[in-house]
Amino acid sequence: MEKIGLIAGNRKFPLLFCEAAKRKEYFIIAIAIKGDTSARINKLADKTYWLKLSEFKRLVEIFKAEGVKKIVMAGQISPARLFSREVRQSPDLQQILSSIKNKKADTIFGVIAGKLEDAGLELLNSATFMEGLLPKKGTLTQGEPDKAGWEDVYFGFELAKAAGALDIGQTVAVKDKAIVAVEALEGTDKLIRRAGKIARGGITVIKVAKPRQDMRFDIPVVGLKTVQSLIKAGAKCLAIEADKTLFIDRLAAVKLADKKGLAIVSV
Repeated sequence: MEKIGLIAGNRKFPLLFCEAAKRKEYFIIAIAIKGDTSARINKLADKTYWLKLSEFKRLVEIFKAEGVKKIVMAGQISPARLFSREVRQSPDLQQILSSIKNKKADTIFGVIAGKLEDAGLELLNSATFMEGLLPKKGTLTQGEPDKAGWEDVYFGFELAKAAGALDIGQTVAVKDKAIVAVEALEGTDKLIRRAGKIARGGITVIKVAKPRQDMRFDIPVVGLKTVQSLIKAGAKCLAIEADKTLFIDRLAAVKLADKKGLAIVSV
């Protein structure tokens, strides 16, 4: 049985990857991050190592000792942890962070990817085995935006692409062609809550891949929790980029969106 390594971040993405890899009959060696990864990974991966962020150097040692040659990064590490005491007090992490020109996501993940490849490990597309979760172009819910809604979708799409090109974030919220909020380190759910308060509902949220998206890491993901946050914020539409956005728990999310009158489109 061929082995595959997994660097597992938070939420459901790494768990779904494990299930998909098992169906392909891979033996999964998972690196779980304390404080981020779900404990359910213990039951889904064949072997799990729990590491602190400060133990980054052990990644390569573990994968090499286990005979792993191909690895996948699935799930996010909370960006706010950049400012945590653990990171500040780790000489290894401080050395890495001080050696890079900035702390944008692409810069940090690019350095990590480079160190893994230098060690002889092949970093695969994060959507490996998950292609069925990448929606094609179309309206995913029963309802779709009206004319003004579509104008907001395409207005926001261009803005999100511009923000992505600067590696600020992948998501924006707009209302009546006004820019309500742009995602940064806080993440999509907090962006949605913030935008809902500012605009008092009626927002359209657009999530896209970066223009030069490296599909090995930091790919856009939405799911049931995203839809729940949108409904609480009084949003009227969610737009995602077709073929490049993972949609987790799609059936449940679309069912809830239909019930609450939220349109979801893939463009």
